[in-house]
Amino acid sequence: METDRATLRLVRTGTERGPARPSFAPRPSNDRLNSVRLLSLDAHGRVLDWMSWQDATCLYVRGAVAWTMGDPCLQVHGGINRLSGERSIIELHPIVAARSHARAHALDPTPALTNAALFARDGYLCMYCGHDFSRPHLTRDHVMPVSKGGRDIWENVVAACFHCNSRKGNRTPQQASMPLLAVPYRPSWVEHLILSNRNILADQMAFLRSQLPKTARLPA
Repeated sequence: METDRATLRLVRTGTERGPARPSFAPRPSNDRLNSVRLLSLDAHGRVLDWMSWQDATCLYVRGAVAWTMGDPCLQVHGGINRLSGERSIIELHPIVAARSHARAHALDPTPALTNAALFARDGYLCMYCGHDFSRPHLTRDHVMPVSKGGRDIWENVVAACFHCNSRKGNRTPQQASMPLLAVPYRPSWVEHLILSNRNILADQMAFLRSQLPKTARLPA
């Protein structure tokens, strides 16, 4: 029987460079460990979503993992077996394909339109003046104002700083003589996954980029 709580630590992969970590080096913080997300696929290799190390561990324990990609990136240390005295260890991989198959309607869903996702899509730039801004200093602007029939959809919203949003007011870019720097668009599900995670591992990024549609607008 296993008795201890599971503990988690990052592991070094063979692709990392530099000397091994000294024994006296501080362990990674829980926040850093919990910020790592594993890429979830179905058995056919279709991209589903990001998942936590806890959810991934459940898949491993249940024997529900069909296959994995990449070198192990996390180790989960379980309890100690009373009979053998050995502690269980599960090595988690950055990309995990589950044995179950995704339902058709779950594939390539429309990403939820949130300010965080919108600002990431637009690179934290104001689409009118072109300046960089931190998230608290950006707003969601409707290209065609809602009062004039504009909809709150990906294709009609852009990131705008407070000054430009106020200056544009209840007008279209043409009426305000404020041309857009880029045409708003709905990102694909894979683009959305890339935009929504700031801690993507190298193996995950390589796989996701191989799944991008030809029309993807993310920087190379």
